[in-house]
Amino acid sequence: MSDDSKVFGMSASAGRWIFVFLGMIVNMCLGAVYAYSVFKKPLETLFNATATEGNLPFMIFLAMFALFTFFSGRFIDKMGPRAVMMVGGIVVGLGWILTKFAGSMTMVVITYGIIGGAGVGIVYGGPVSVATKWFPDKKGLAVGLSLLGFGASAFVTAPLAKNLIASSGPLNTFMYMGFGFLIVTVILSAFMRFPPANYKPAGWNPPQPAGGAAAKVFTTGGMLSTVSFYGLWLCYTIGTTAGLMAIGISATVGREVIGLDVGTAAFLVSIFAIFNGIGRPIFGALSDKITPRGAAILSFVIIGIASFMMLSAGQGSTVLYAIAFCGFWLCLGGWLAIGPAATASFFGLEGYAQKYGVVFSAYGLGAIIGGIISGKAKDAFGSYIAAFWPTLILAIAGIVIAIFLLRPPKK
Repeated sequence: MSDDSKVFGMSASAGRWIFVFLGMIVNMCLGAVYAYSVFKKPLETLFNATATEGNLPFMIFLAMFALFTFFSGRFIDKMGPRAVMMVGGIVVGLGWILTKFAGSMTMVVITYGIIGGAGVGIVYGGPVSVATKWFPDKKGLAVGLSLLGFGASAFVTAPLAKNLIASSGPLNTFMYMGFGFLIVTVILSAFMRFPPANYKPAGWNPPQPAGGAAAKVFTTGGMLSTVSFYGLWLCYTIGTTAGLMAIGISATVGREVIGLDVGTAAFLVSIFAIFNGIGRPIFGALSDKITPRGAAILSFVIIGIASFMMLSAGQGSTVLYAIAFCGFWLCLGGWLAIGPAATASFFGLEGYAQKYGVVFSAYGLGAIIGGIISGKAKDAFGSYIAAFWPTLILAIAGIVIAIFLLRPPKK
């Protein structure tokens, strides 16, 4: 395909950015899961649940999200993004809508966690794959911008959910938001498509592999035989464990540990969401410029500093809490750009959706580990502060793993 061909009535070099924008809006609907901490306390009160039980819908949602991102990857590669994303959008909406009828935390896990999470997983690989294939010259930046909507979602959805919960209760809020997500996601997904085979932007040629860089496109099985995959997967697990743990308890920590009122805690979650959103293009661009390993090491340094800050926090430590959680949310956003950019860079674009689906399983494991750490810390020690010792230790381990294992496969 010539770069002068038309896309949305524009040249391909200009029109391809529309796909990034559409992906950003779709991801804003999918990323409402990051506002879950606003729902957590009302659900625990409604169903008389413990902190660990209150984490379950969030943990299961994210685990299903990762699992179905893997399963849908092969269908996106074969059928294209449009049909797969539209089906996923319907499932996302149904999961949220059906939560309206939940009579227990177990039912919330089934409707919101399993169904809603599966729907997000079905949709999620579409915008990532579209951005990657339309932007072989700027993979990190394009994916980061597309995923900015996912990370920044809570900037809009957290205050929206807080206000709806106050007026209508948490279960009605799930239903109202579910209808909105279904409509927006299905309509915008209808416009998503891949470029023709062998598309490349004008004036750009694939860089020649140098040094130890990969000299071929890896199959999924071939990827799994490399040390580079396990380095990336372990680093991705560590980065998402810390970030997802923090995201799941952000508003609750603000209220219970720092002593904030409900409105201030929800407002700060919106601020954190901005950092989560900008983390994607920032770390995506850094992956392009200083390699995924350099970007990963920087993220682990920030996670370690944020963990240490929270270990020093207490009642009234609003500034300390705000800075630390901005760091956690920023780095989670960063990993959702480092991961896909590294997958494409290390293992090639052919069959990309399926390969990234395998790598993305680290996100699901991170969600489970993070939820267990925070829930057990609260239930065993009476405070979420104890949860930041494990994230500090994991950040140090992540730096070591990145230095030795997070590099392109050898020839």
